[in-house]
Amino acid sequence: MVLRILDISESTYYARKKREVQPTPSAATGQRGRPLPGHTYTFCGIPKSDEEIKERLMEFVEGEEHVYGYKMLTECLRDDPYKLKINKKKVYRLCKELGILQKAWDRKSPHPRRLPKNRLITGRNQLWQMDIKYGYAIGVERFFFVLSIIDVFDRVVVGQYRGAACKASHAVQTLNQALQDRITEGEPMPVIRTDNGPQFVSQLFGDMCESLGMEHERIPPRTPDLNAYIESFHSILERNLFRRKTFMTLEEAYKSLDTYMDFYNNRRKHGSLRNMPPARYSEWIMTLEDTTSFHKAM
Repeated sequence: MVLRILDISESTYYARKKREVQPTPSAATGQRGRPLPGHTYTFCGIPKSDEEIKERLMEFVEGEEHVYGYKMLTECLRDDPYKLKINKKKVYRLCKELGILQKAWDRKSPHPRRLPKNRLITGRNQLWQMDIKYGYAIGVERFFFVLSIIDVFDRVVVGQYRGAACKASHAVQTLNQALQDRITEGEPMPVIRTDNGPQFVSQLFGDMCESLGMEHERIPPRTPDLNAYIESFHSILERNLFRRKTFMTLEEAYKSLDTYMDFYNNRRKHGSLRNMPPARYSEWIMTLEDTTSFHKAM
């Protein structure tokens, strides 16, 4: 009677009920989504069952390949003699079922991250900020890197690197050259603040900072305001140079950048520096410090 009222035929009702009662293969195994095929094809089109693949995996882990994780075991299955068309996700599942997954490495950096502190900057070479920017040479359709270091106090760009690649070694060389040019013997090392780019989290960069007794701060992700001075400088570079000029070659881009940097440090007036260029303001501050030291000695 109810089926007639709902205008549903008895055959349709019982067919649906039967499908609900019978579990699908995926439901029986607790697997979500479509049922697992239970086999994998070789590159020649020959099917290999999951049980055969598991046996081969066990042979691997009992032999020289016991050092491999599931990704390298995937490559082993793709090579001779099996040549399976298999992806790492399936190998991960099979290894998990066999209980042969290797424990993930606990990768600890020898140089743990130091978060930035609120600092009262009262003079040169107390806090430097360092970051990387990209430019583009349209003539050769290539990006290039600009790595800059700025002194937070006087806004002088104390070091800069530009090139088609930017590795940890380039960051180390640029910082080392800036220290040689800027820091006198016996003067305390500045704090260097960066983001978490691969060049700055590298062991090479950390080793250099540690060997020089220089504190390295790394800002948390998505907090560019903590690196505001170098971010501001790079926005000026983008607005005043990269948007105004079209570079046909990398050499042309580097030459234009060098010319602009000479203007920025030595001739571009800065409102927060008593309308002086950074280099002149830095010299003026040093003169004041020398005068103050002289009067104190008197």
